[in-house]
Amino acid sequence: MQMHVTAKMANSTFQLIEDCEATHKGLYKFYAAVMIVIFILALPLNASVLHLFIFKLKFWKTNTNNVFLFNLVLADILLLFCLPIKAYNFIHGERRSTDDTVCKAMLFMLFLNRGASIAFLTVTSIDRYFNVVHPGRKNLLRALKKSPQISILIWLLLLPLTIPTMLKNFDCCNSHKSDGAKDDTLIKDLVDSMREVVFFTQILIPFVILVYCTVHIVNRLRKKTIGDRTKLKRAVFLVTSVMVVFSFCFLPCTIARMVLLIARVEEWEESYQDKAAVAFDGLMVLSYMDCLLDPLVYCFCSTKFKALYRSSYFPFLKSEAVPLDSSTGTGTGAATHTTRTNAI
Repeated sequence: MQMHVTAKMANSTFQLIEDCEATHKGLYKFYAAVMIVIFILALPLNASVLHLFIFKLKFWKTNTNNVFLFNLVLADILLLFCLPIKAYNFIHGERRSTDDTVCKAMLFMLFLNRGASIAFLTVTSIDRYFNVVHPGRKNLLRALKKSPQISILIWLLLLPLTIPTMLKNFDCCNSHKSDGAKDDTLIKDLVDSMREVVFFTQILIPFVILVYCTVHIVNRLRKKTIGDRTKLKRAVFLVTSVMVVFSFCFLPCTIARMVLLIARVEEWEESYQDKAAVAFDGLMVLSYMDCLLDPLVYCFCSTKFKALYRSSYFPFLKSEAVPLDSSTGTGTGAATHTTRTNAI
């Protein structure tokens, strides 16, 4: 009996090691290289935008969505600090850190900050929806965004969602996979299910909201007959590009996760399960592109923000100075049609 228990424990440990070992080491080194490139490009971009929000725009004094955009950039820059560690593990043929403390800290940072990035992106889209589609209607978000406390509340609400991701070995894609131990199957399945619910709802619900807001904003703008047609076309392009960026970064890894779960539950051959896991890891790397694209889509869409950025960091480039008023810079709260169009 004791030998049987020992054998099961050994089998479980071996399976854990196998699942956390990169079987395609060359491909994982490529994944690491992609993450390093994203880190090198996105870190100075996000840091410079964060600097402008704090020292130039003084975002906390505004009543616009500058507060949301600041938190979006903050979440992205915190997420970026996880990439060198992930890249280090991939280069050494590991899908996660072998140190349990480092692994759990990484999972906490990854899920909290990616969740915050998606949450503030969603809130910003909802804010734009009300300002374009229902400009005169009072809404709870418009009242709440005048207080920075709403951003703190969003961060706090995201904290409990990180707990299921750290209870088991999520990072090595073991959800709903038998590890040889039968006595705690119910608890394991419950934890696994909670983890998957967090993973999918974190992406799918914001995606549905984003699609809804984008479709209504685009329809509203296309019906406009007053105003600069160039600005209207630019606004339509902008809101559409936001949805495209979100879809490009997050939907592929979501689909890959679904395929991987099916492979685990249906007990496909180990080779197919391994390929599904490798594909999931690669598409998760793709999702980190969001950290690079967010500042480009949300902040540099404003000509005034671009002018401020250029004058602050590239003063040698000749351009017409455009003052960035805190009420019109990247916000969407102005009453006029032109301001609302610029703010999208």
